[in-house]
Amino acid sequence: MRKLSTSSTSLALKQILHNSSTSEAYRSLRFNIECSVFGREAKTITITSASRGEGKTTTAIQLAVAYAQIGNKVMLLDADLRNPSIHLAFGVEPSHGLTNYLNGQISMNEIVRETMVENLELIPSGSRTQNPSGLLASKLMDALLATLKENYDIVIIDASSLLTITDAKIMGSKSDGVLLIVEHGKVKRDIAKKVKEELMLANMKLIGVVLNEVKDNQADAYL
Repeated sequence: MRKLSTSSTSLALKQILHNSSTSEAYRSLRFNIECSVFGREAKTITITSASRGEGKTTTAIQLAVAYAQIGNKVMLLDADLRNPSIHLAFGVEPSHGLTNYLNGQISMNEIVRETMVENLELIPSGSRTQNPSGLLASKLMDALLATLKENYDIVIIDASSLLTITDAKIMGSKSDGVLLIVEHGKVKRDIAKKVKEELMLANMKLIGVVLNEVKDNQADAYL
């Protein structure tokens, strides 16, 4: 396992960790997730969005931190192999990550990174690959998720957006639950509804939909 020095942690992550109002919102989200999956196991959660730039990666990081802060052993997995960004928040190189493991180049111990957040570890995306969907659909990916479920209390997966490629559907089908992130004003309501329906038609367990950037006076329209 590779250690992550505090000095290498990016400003973006430090801002996330020290924003008390934002942290409280994600603690509330964690509680809501726990309530929504009451009575069934949900150790692997895939986080996706209708399109890029809606805040899915920030949500994945914040949610992982929220779980870690209550003593859960958490793995944050960057499965957005086409546009990875978790490594930027943590200030690490994305190489020697998920794709390298799935291509049989390195072992699992070599891709796991410690973070400055107690109880939180991460696996970066790895080197660029010609076949992201094929790697994510592989039996080795299934085996990795099974191992992570045995060794961590919860696995938060940052997947790609849904509208253009199948990667997120692949990861969603392998997970215990899917969380859909939608930015208010960016994606039309009918498109977001269609994405939600596609997830459900694919027999994925949709935990819920998170609306980002919604002001208090706008929230009622989306209840």
